[in-house]
Amino acid sequence: MIAKTRVITAASITVVAVMLYLWGHSDGREGRPTGLIGESFAAESPPALSPVNARVRDFYSPNSEDLQPDEMRLIACGTGMPTARPKQAASCWLLELGNGDKFIFDIGTGSAERVAALQIPYNFLDKVFLSHLHTDHFGDLDALFVGGALAGRQKPLRVWGPSGATPERGTKYAMDHLRKALTWDLDGRQGLTDPRGYHIETTEFDYKGMNQVVYQENGVTIRSFPAIHSLDGPVSFSVEWNGLKFVFGGDTFPNKWYDVYAKDADLAIHECFIAVPDMITKFKFTPQGALAVGTQIHTAPEAFGKVMSRIKPRMAVAYHFFKDFDTTGAINDRIRTTYDGPLSLAEDYMVWNITKDDIRVRLAIVDEDVWPPPATEKPQAPDPSLRIPYSVEIAGGRLDVHDVIQPTYDAINKEYGLNEKQE
Repeated sequence: MIAKTRVITAASITVVAVMLYLWGHSDGREGRPTGLIGESFAAESPPALSPVNARVRDFYSPNSEDLQPDEMRLIACGTGMPTARPKQAASCWLLELGNGDKFIFDIGTGSAERVAALQIPYNFLDKVFLSHLHTDHFGDLDALFVGGALAGRQKPLRVWGPSGATPERGTKYAMDHLRKALTWDLDGRQGLTDPRGYHIETTEFDYKGMNQVVYQENGVTIRSFPAIHSLDGPVSFSVEWNGLKFVFGGDTFPNKWYDVYAKDADLAIHECFIAVPDMITKFKFTPQGALAVGTQIHTAPEAFGKVMSRIKPRMAVAYHFFKDFDTTGAINDRIRTTYDGPLSLAEDYMVWNITKDDIRVRLAIVDEDVWPPPATEKPQAPDPSLRIPYSVEIAGGRLDVHDVIQPTYDAINKEYGLNEKQE
């Protein structure tokens, strides 16, 4: 059975909440509000007291639900286009399994913010799988790497990604040079923070591998197969665990490998680019550029539908478009010319709970004032001897504020049994 899919927005949730408030109470029949148009108030019993018991929610709230041992949960942390915007970050998907494992597929520009909103301890967010090396698919890796280490990831960040047609187009080259680009940042943290998280372990695999196993631990098997996008190098992934199968296509033109290896998927993600007319009017592409990018480098909605009509997943997920009131209809209508099966038009914070019996689709409601969750291990005290000192010229510019800072040192030393001294 597949739960009925609906397009839900934060605005619609707000409207429903206001309507429920105005109607005042529920009549006990599946929580249906009373006082609807056409329903007689005279037939109702006196208003009930305000309920005090929890009710089933039509949204997901992070850390509010147990994930069952046989269940997958997928959360969209980025669904948009190369130009990130407040409403939609670029490609990022967090997959949680009932055995406790968590995997991030792509970490595109703006998505680290969404990952943080889920309030998952960063030690569990140490496995990233990159479909390719466009910035809208790995542009926030630096934020997850450094920010995650600061916020409690006390182990290296593990990154899996494809090789390229040349060494400098591969994932290892990109990670090595990302680390070099962060030299000033990382050097400046030496001796000040727990050092264990400031390392990247890269596993580069052959982008031409056909359904090759790239990860196999704890009963989880992740495979890759080629994708067709921009240059040689992009890949798609499949995850098999506990009799369930999740497929992430990354960016790709419709191809024969996805057609074979995505079959029998419980949930299959494939890109679905914005309709060509909207690329011209909204993105201001030339007609020639819109046709080339929207139908040849990316997958047009009609082609997305054809792909899904062939592989027949339990749930098809379309992403990689700006989901607005004046663009979503065209995408949906074009998909429906070639596909009539279960469909989600993805947006940020959309959540899919997947079991063998059901796929439930909701939106998450998150707290924008989140702080990092508690670390899963005791922090390691920094070694001050590793600090890189200021130059004489810069150190000489320090203003003497010892007198106003000393009370803070005195209070912390007393509370924690320390003997820290100001520089």
